[in-house]
Amino acid sequence: MKKDIKKPEVKNVTVAIAKKTNKLNVDEWSVYLINQNNFKIENTLVASTGYGETANEVQKTSTLRHSLQTVEAHSATLIEPINEDIFHLNNEYWVSYYVGDTLYDKKFIFLPDSIKDENLTYIKELDTKGILHS
Repeated sequence: MKKDIKKPEVKNVTVAIAKKTNKLNVDEWSVYLINQNNFKIENTLVASTGYGETANEVQKTSTLRHSLQTVEAHSATLIEPINEDIFHLNNEYWVSYYVGDTLYDKKFIFLPDSIKDENLTYIKELDTKGILHS
């Protein structure tokens, strides 16, 4: 039965959305996968989608799938750039990866309007400010 299946807990793997200013002095936002473990994660896949409602109208973005393969220990890898125009939606990142023969997966959801300047904190793995999913 489903209740008998034990899913391993995802630890020290998270998603962050960071803001950087480019050479033209324009702010750019990007989404990163951060592996804070002492070991690499392999066969890493990320599905991203945005969804929500504005003025009683349902909105949904396309689902994008990213193959990141191996993410080394204590490192961060770019998943995708993200446009400010969808910050009013739920932004979901479903991450799956292997450690040895064990499959791990977890959904990380950034709630509507949580991605904004007043919520920025320093993220050492990226050496910049951003929103780190808790």
